[in-house]
Amino acid sequence: MTQTTIVPETRVPWLIQGGMGIAISGWPLARAVASAGQLGVVSGTAIDNVFVRRLQENGVDADLQAVLDQFPLQSVVDEVLSDFASRQRSASEPFRTLPMLTHRSTDRSIDIVVLASFVEVALAKMGHDGDVGINLLTKVQIPTAATLCGAILAGVDYVVMGAGVPTHIPGALERLSLGEPVDLPLSVTGAGSDNPATSLHFDPSRYLGSRVLKRPRFLGIVSSHVLANALAKRSNGPVDGFVLERPVAGGHNAPPRGDFGVDADGNPEYGPRDVVDFEALVNLKVPFWIGGGVTSPQDVRDAMSLGASGVQVGTLFAYCDESGMDPALRREVLDELRTGTVDVRTSLRASSTGYPFKVASVSGTISDANVYDERTRKCDLGYLREPYVRPDGSVGYRCAAEPISAYVRKGGLPEATVDVTCLCNGLMATCGLGQVRSDSRRESAIVTSGDSINDVRELLHGRDGYSARDVIAHLDVANIAPC
Repeated sequence: MTQTTIVPETRVPWLIQGGMGIAISGWPLARAVASAGQLGVVSGTAIDNVFVRRLQENGVDADLQAVLDQFPLQSVVDEVLSDFASRQRSASEPFRTLPMLTHRSTDRSIDIVVLASFVEVALAKMGHDGDVGINLLTKVQIPTAATLCGAILAGVDYVVMGAGVPTHIPGALERLSLGEPVDLPLSVTGAGSDNPATSLHFDPSRYLGSRVLKRPRFLGIVSSHVLANALAKRSNGPVDGFVLERPVAGGHNAPPRGDFGVDADGNPEYGPRDVVDFEALVNLKVPFWIGGGVTSPQDVRDAMSLGASGVQVGTLFAYCDESGMDPALRREVLDELRTGTVDVRTSLRASSTGYPFKVASVSGTISDANVYDERTRKCDLGYLREPYVRPDGSVGYRCAAEPISAYVRKGGLPEATVDVTCLCNGLMATCGLGQVRSDSRRESAIVTSGDSINDVRELLHGRDGYSARDVIAHLDVANIAPC
């Protein structure tokens, strides 16, 4: 029987590099941060399509081949390479895309998720003995177990998860590490709890075999001490720490608690109920890190003065040399920062999840109303689709970012589609893997950043760019005098 190892005590990092998707936090960035002694994190969002699109773009180099050779099911590797790496794609050719995942997905689709996650984590861990984590979104439900399995198989050290309250994940990590099957909940609109479609079954035994594996530490991303306390009490296994993410952070934000208003620019206004009780966090007796708006060593020191073990940082890393952002887009943003300011808006409409989502105003991207209006609605990646019960009792999938007529035909409300963006295709374009459509147009990018994006200028004095190590050195509390 597969056995789990005892995880040795390790030094708690003072810095967690944010898990920015899609593929902004790729293995090169996570490897660079982990090599510098901090927690490097890869994004697990859309990892299967990221993997096969990279194969079409870049083929297989020596490092990737070395990792692929370690995967326990070589038949899966052979099939994927035959389908996606047999010839290099031309720049004007559309990417071959995987079928959208559903609760009925075949073993082949799940195999690719496991393989892609394994590859991403293994590449991030190559060449150093630092810690690597993987970041997942609770809202992206179907590939979760397979993504965790691949990461555990590659020796991932941490799992970081937010965009929901993932009480079922700590126990799942223990079972997966033991090679035991897991059943994860699938939220299906209109379905009763007795509907078999509300549970996703995954058996890791065909991948794990008799290997001795370690259970990664689990960190829940929360927006308040209330959610941290709920996650700690209700989880089906140990929660090893929290990332307290403030509403100034990039990507998805938690909405304000209770009724709330918006300011003149449409940003949600956070009130007294959203103030964090840090003493309550300290009393949970597990480490926590503060994320959002951390751009200076004083910010790090301030976090630690509140009892935090350190900080989570995303935006500064998003524009470093090792970031997975498309290099041309990254240079454009940096050029705009040198000559002016970049505005960030917290949109209540952009994400089909219903969560507020940060959108940076960058020319030529979806933030431009003309670019948004010119895009033909299409949903062919489908990670944020909503499962729902059809009138005949079967389960279907819909997304407020798909063609409006299709969404309404599936029972969706037309008002729910207003200003909604296809984050899947937009963020895939942001990392340089955007689809080429039949009219030869490329999908346009969407840039998400924290409110403090303009503080990136502090790293640009006298140079065109900067590295992940430069970010760490810039934030190190050793670089400021004691209070």
